[in-house]
This record gives sequence, C-alpha cells and structure tokens, in this order.
Amino acid sequence: MCGIAGFADSTGRVAPEVLDVASRAIAHRGPDDEGRQIVRMNNGRGHVGLANRRLSILDLSPAGHQPMCDPASGNWIAYNGEVFNFRDVREQLQRQGVVFQSQSDTEVILKAYGMWREQCLDRFRGMFAIAIWDVQRQRLFLARDRLGKKPLYYWYDGTKLLFASEVRALLATDLIPRRINHVAVEHFLTFGSVGEEETLIESIQALPPASYLTWQDGQIEGHEYWDPVAISLGNRPRSEDSALSRLRTLLSESVHLRMVSDVPVGIFLSGGIDSSALVAILSRGGQKINTFSIVFKDTDYNEGQFSRAVARRFQSEHHEIELMPGDFLDSVPEALAALDQPSVDGSNSFVISREVRRTGLKVALSGLGGDEIFGGYDTFRSVPQMERFLSFRRWLPAPVRTTVSRAFRDRGNDRARKLATLIAGNGSDLHPYFLARALFTANVQRELRCSREPSPQLKAAMSRLLARCAGLDAVGRVSYLELRSYMATMLLRDTDCMSMAHGLEVRTPFLDHILVEYALSIPGEIKLSKQTPKHLLVKAMDGMLPDEIVYRPKRGFTLPFEHWLRNELKSSVEKVLIAAGHGPLDGVLNAAAVREVWQSFLEGKTSWSRPWSLYVLDRWCAANL
Repeated sequence: MCGIAGFADSTGRVAPEVLDVASRAIAHRGPDDEGRQIVRMNNGRGHVGLANRRLSILDLSPAGHQPMCDPASGNWIAYNGEVFNFRDVREQLQRQGVVFQSQSDTEVILKAYGMWREQCLDRFRGMFAIAIWDVQRQRLFLARDRLGKKPLYYWYDGTKLLFASEVRALLATDLIPRRINHVAVEHFLTFGSVGEEETLIESIQALPPASYLTWQDGQIEGHEYWDPVAISLGNRPRSEDSALSRLRTLLSESVHLRMVSDVPVGIFLSGGIDSSALVAILSRGGQKINTFSIVFKDTDYNEGQFSRAVARRFQSEHHEIELMPGDFLDSVPEALAALDQPSVDGSNSFVISREVRRTGLKVALSGLGGDEIFGGYDTFRSVPQMERFLSFRRWLPAPVRTTVSRAFRDRGNDRARKLATLIAGNGSDLHPYFLARALFTANVQRELRCSREPSPQLKAAMSRLLARCAGLDAVGRVSYLELRSYMATMLLRDTDCMSMAHGLEVRTPFLDHILVEYALSIPGEIKLSKQTPKHLLVKAMDGMLPDEIVYRPKRGFTLPFEHWLRNELKSSVEKVLIAAGHGPLDGVLNAAAVREVWQSFLEGKTSWSRPWSLYVLDRWCAANL
C-alpha cells in the first residue's frame, strides 16, 4: 500500500523536479520508504518519471523498494495497493521459467505484465493503481482495480501526461490550471460527492474503476477490462441452497486472501452483521484474530456491548478505543484538510483510522461492501417500489400529478421534496435510485447553481449505468448502482484518503470481484427476506452470528452533526455560508440560495447534510483553488 505519482513527456519540457514535488505531496500515504526514477525515452528528448511512497506490508526488505525495474525486460513499475493472490500468479509465472528476486507482489505484477501485457489484469484479485513504463513499446500503462478501491488521477494536455494517487499531488506541481469543474459541482450537489470520472478541477480526470489507460507518442487511449453484469447473467443459481454453498466458499476465500501480510492484520469490529461475519469466518480456521472497536462514554453513541458480544463469542484479542464525541468535533478541521475531493461524509473514517493506527496497526479488514452485495440498505426495498409506481404513473392525469406533487413540495422537508419530484414526472426527473440517493433535488439545484441548466454529461453518466444493469432484476440493479455510485464515489474514496492520511491500509473482503460477480447473479427473491436483514449472509454463517447482532436495528456509524451544527460548529459554518457570494464559489453558487439552505436547516426543514455539504465544498475550494 503506497502512493504513486509520475509523468510521461516526449518533448522533455516537464522538469524532473516536478516528480519531487508530487512525491512530497503524498508522503503521508507511504511513511516507510520513498523512491523516484527518471527514464529517458528512445527519442533522446523525452522522459518518464515514476515516484512511490511506500507503506511496507509485503516483503519488508529493500527488495520491495519502488520504483522497481525488471532486468529481463527493462520495464519499470510504481504501484499502490495489494494483489492478494500474488503467490498463485507467481507460481504460474515460475512454471513458464520466470525468475524472481524478491517476495513482493510488486515484482509479480511487473513480471506478469512482461508475460501477458494488459491481460495480466484478468489474473489479479486485489486493490491497485499501477503505472508501468514499457521500454520496448515506449508506452506508459496505467491501470486501476475493478471496484475502484485505489484511486488514480491524471492530467493530459494533448501531449504530456501527469498522474498521481491524489488530486492535490497533481495540483502541487503548479502545471495545472486551477479552474473549477462545473459538472463535478453539479454531481456533488446531487449526491454529496464528485462523480466517477470527474474531479473538481476542470482538467484533472479520474481513471475509472476496471479501466486502463495507455500513453504512447503523446497520445492516450482508454479501455475498460471488466464489468460484472455480463458475468453475473451467465450462471444464475436456481435455489437458496446452491447459492449458499457457493457463497460460503467465496467468502472464506476472500477473507483468508486478505490476511496475507508480513505485518499484523486487525478487523474493524462495529458489532454489525458485516464485520461480525468477517470475525466468524476467520474463527473457523483457528486463526488468531485481533479486533478493534471505537466506544463512546456517551451512551447515545456507544455500541460497545455489541462488539464485545462478538469478540467473546469468537474469542478474539479485542481492543476498545474509547472516545468522547468531542474528540471527533476537535478533529473536524483536520478531517476536512485530509479530503482529496470534497465529500459530505468521511470525518468518522478519519478519526477511526487515526486511533487504530496509533495502536501500531498498519492493516485492517473492514465490512465495507456487505450492504451493497447482500441488500442491506433501505434502497433495496424502496427503489423497486418506486420503479413499480413509475409503471403506472403515466396513467395519472397531469393535473392530478401536479396537485399532489405541489402538496408534497409544500411540506418543505427533504423526503417530501423527493416524493414531489417522483410524482410530478416532468420528463427530467431522476431514476428512483438516483432520486433516493440525491442530496439536493433538481428544483433546489436550479436555485443553488448560477449555471442553472443541468449538464448533459451527468445525465449521460447516469444513463450509461442504467443501461449496463438493465438485464438485472430490480434488486440486482440496486446492488450494481450502489457499487458503482455511492460505494465507488463516496465510501471507497473517503476510506482511502482518510485511512492513508494516517498510513493505514484498509482491506474490504466483501468487495472481492469474484464474490461481487456471484452476488449479482443471485436472484432478488433469494437474496432478500422479510424476516432477516442480509438474509443470505446470515445463513451463510450457519447460525454462528448471535441473534442480538442479527436482529438489532440497523444503525450506521453516525456522529452528532445535527447537534454540532446548531451549537459548537454553528458560528464557523454560518460565517462561511452567509458569505457564500464572496468566497471561492462566487459565480458558481447563488449566495441567496445558499443562505436559504442554512435558514431551512435552522428552522428544521432540511437535514444537517445539506448545509454541511455546502460548507465542505466551500472549504475544499478555498484550500485548493
């Protein structure tokens, strides 16, 4: 696990010092080692730069140093992440006569590329962002893992290319104009995060998950190498029993693969179904388990009794980290500063990662992804219901739709505004999934944004996702959209930047791509149960999970932002929002509409997340633009 940066320039105009600047900007991602390499191109003018900041997890010796060169081919690699099945891939290569000099997965990736070129990606199970300079082809190869666990951003001006693990590393080079991306602002206001391929900087793009990009002779070309839908439609289980049998095998494989490490591995244990299932799976193999939980003195937020119950059941070495809610409040400025892209979420991940890293742990397993593949969110029930409503909405006379829609909108709360949008059906409303996940509805956005017309890019991106999952049933569609939207653009991005701010690697067994493919293949009627949340996951555990864990009300890890915005944070947030027309978002957001959002919150008409999102956006722009 590391951070990477680099460039490719056939003209020789990029100064080598640019590599030093970008590397320093991501030093927090890899505190154990650093390396930089400049490679001359065959044309005698151009050069390629590769930089790496290393968090040593596998092969702690100097043999794992990056950038790494393959003596056989002359290729160079800078790589961020973990390929968990690297030993299997290594054996495949050794059978073909490949010789290794280290025990690292970095060398396996480099040799695999030398053997199979871009098809090497099909063999990897893990999380990664890869940069390889192919000496023979004079080609830079950039690739990102299938689910988007590890980030990779790039800037291309028509000839030269810069790339890095963080947007801020690219900005630090001072080669890139700091102009705001209005499409990204629209996506942020819609969903509380920036979209999959965009960044808030106009000319910086994100390499999408499951994609690779090549640069050669000043030209770039992008390719997608994986999409789970086609695979999942090919072999659907016909019964719950057959689904459970396969799930148990894949869950066990995925969890045990992610215990591969040359340093200790712990588990974030919240006491919910997902993290408890990870502990249960590891307990079957008799493996020593270290679990970590955040507990509060304030009983309103303390769920320590649940994590303790799981730790006792499976006899883990359990560590409780006690915090006051005020500890989170004090960390809000630091957490906002750690955001590589603005997000309405993330502060909790920052503090949890910091506290766990302070114990000396470098690697932790997380239950992230369990809700998305096993149907744990309300959206798995509400979105199919809304889809059914849409099937007969067109039979309602327009005057009736208008009247009922207005009645809901006049209630003035967030849920009513969404229902009003759904009922109105004016031809521009969002698909029910995107409406359910929306932060600000289209009507509110029209007031907020100075550029009021919706961008065709955002609508096209949503249409592409919907087209991809059209062949899935209603439950499968929600699962796919959660993975490609909320999971990819908020949860995984926030987890990466907040954990890496402290040099902590977070692994997500539920997001193993083979497990995801199979979970998407399971019909919705098998996956969901009216009686048991995440029914298939619970049954796959063979009754190992305690009833008080399975049947307790679902509650995400929440912080008292509602209270804070009315009290401790009120002054600082209000000051920013009241002055919205004079700050970094001048000409981007309508100042009067921003103040109206704040006033609506004070009057109890909208949730804390709306004004908070505007505050986060303003603070990110002030720091980076």
